Amino acid sequence: MEDRPPSQPEPSQHEPKDNENASGVGRRQFVTGAIATAGAVAAAGAIGGGTASAATPAAKQAPRTRRAAAGRRVAIFGGGMGGLTTAQELAERGFQVTIYERKAWGGKNRSIPVPDTGTGGRKPLPGEHGFRFFPGFYQNLPDTMSRIPVPGGGNAAQNLMDGKEVTAFYGGTKIVLPAAGSIEGTLSPESLLNWLMTGINVVGKVQLWELGYFLQKMIAFVTSGQKRRYGQWENLSFAQFVNSDKMSKEYNELLVDMFTGTLVAAKPDKAGAHTMGKMAESWVYSTLGLGGYEAPDRLLNAPTNESLIDPWMTHLRSLGVTFQIDAELERFTVQDRKIASARVKGASGSVDVEADHYVLAVPVEKAVPLLDDDILAVDPSLKSLRELTTDWMNGIMFYLRRPIDLGRGHVAYAAQPWALTSISQAQFWKDIDFNETYGNGQVNECFSMCLSAWDVPGILYNKPARECTHEQIFNEVKAQVRAALGPLGGLQFNDANIHSYFIDPAITGNGTPDVANAEPLLINKPGSWNHRPEAHTALPNLFLASDYVKADINLATMEGANEAGRKAANAILEASGVNESPAKLFKLYLPEEFNGFFEEDDRRYDRGEANIFDLWDPVKP
Repeated sequence: MEDRPPSQPEPSQHEPKDNENASGVGRRQFVTGAIATAGAVAAAGAIGGGTASAATPAAKQAPRTRRAAAGRRVAIFGGGMGGLTTAQELAERGFQVTIYERKAWGGKNRSIPVPDTGTGGRKPLPGEHGFRFFPGFYQNLPDTMSRIPVPGGGNAAQNLMDGKEVTAFYGGTKIVLPAAGSIEGTLSPESLLNWLMTGINVVGKVQLWELGYFLQKMIAFVTSGQKRRYGQWENLSFAQFVNSDKMSKEYNELLVDMFTGTLVAAKPDKAGAHTMGKMAESWVYSTLGLGGYEAPDRLLNAPTNESLIDPWMTHLRSLGVTFQIDAELERFTVQDRKIASARVKGASGSVDVEADHYVLAVPVEKAVPLLDDDILAVDPSLKSLRELTTDWMNGIMFYLRRPIDLGRGHVAYAAQPWALTSISQAQFWKDIDFNETYGNGQVNECFSMCLSAWDVPGILYNKPARECTHEQIFNEVKAQVRAALGPLGGLQFNDANIHSYFIDPAITGNGTPDVANAEPLLINKPGSWNHRPEAHTALPNLFLASDYVKADINLATMEGANEAGRKAANAILEASGVNESPAKLFKLYLPEEFNGFFEEDDRRYDRGEANIFDLWDPVKP
């Protein structure tokens, strides 16, 4: 698929998939249904080597590897989602691939076992960089997973479990968003009741006119054409888009903050309106059963390494991929306007790696120092990567003696300063006897939390998380969860049930001036799209495969990195001139019934007019 020039918006044409919804729902009916639903939603070997477990063939087996021909040697630097994806797509097409990774396979997507916690033959307690979340509108990554065999048969995509609901707690009030439904036919009684209760709870907290305004903005976004999305909404924060500074505290806490925190664990003043709007509409469509999407809230049935990363590496080895761990890329050497070699440092020293194609699949904060003056002289556009920013979004695990029932999926804790979200893992790890598998036999639950606002003062110590010690972070998170749960919070989330806790080790120097985060997350700030590159560069044998690459999902996620890996593989296929089919690139669903709205909005944008549904400003009646 041909990449679009950075200065032009993505095409709005939607290419339906075989399993895509093909209902004849009219535009007016669709808008009416979307309004009702959106209202509820708003409320090389000398350096080192890796290991992987064995796997058996899957029902859906990938093509066998072919012997690599001349011009098919690929060196990938970075063993996270982007690097592994690129490796799979190329290895399936007969390329000779070596992946170099400095730290750990899986990157930010890996599991992080808690050291010295396994006794009696049990595994260490499972930790994560942050809990894994696979929205139903993820399509590229699940397709990759469907081609990864797992032990015992089947494939990694079959390790995805459906959450039944998304829950938020607000001062003791429980707000439930159902995670499944369809406007085709009749909603189930359970789903309908949940939708109604959500609306009632939100209306009871937020003024009706404010709820109506928020809903209006959501409809304005979903009916916006590509010109407005990339020309107007791309340059606003989500907070600006919904005029949060003009609205009530409840509006901000229940709609704006909870909306961004629950959906993508982001902060509304930093997240771009284009990104957030796109995630919101995709969530609604998946909840409505549109676009061929799966259930909106999906999770893995075991720790990420066990259910995805280890089987993936085993599969890639079977395709001939070579892994080099403790291999840190130091620099590229440029000759004749292309990469001549790469210098890689390991435990036994540094070596020069030569390949036909080089893939940089490291995070943006690691990539920028590697794009030196020699590279920028050939491709000055890569300087724009310096304009991209990162923020802290890291996990804290609470290991509980007994599971707690707060929600049958992801849970958000509204109006709490550290933007907390959680998942109770044991309910999804159904085939795992937790206390017999992990730890010392006393733990039966991994209560996994994501802390998304490390720079906001807490409620106990009046300090931001990045200034707190581990113990202070532990106490603050407990206090904020209990505050959101309400009067019974201390009983529901009590000290006696907490066996231990574990904070993402990427955070170091807690409570000191030297506090640092080795694994921050790229933030899609307003205007960031224009600073993001394509997977190919002006150097004919240098390619990019990380979550900062332009991707249809437009969000730093596993899905975005997977899409970037596919685009890098396709660019290498094109550069090699080989006769192989490209990796498929899935696009987010846009209803064909809305094409008229999109076309009319493009015309209105050209005339300097607002979207037809962007009707009024938030002036109190």
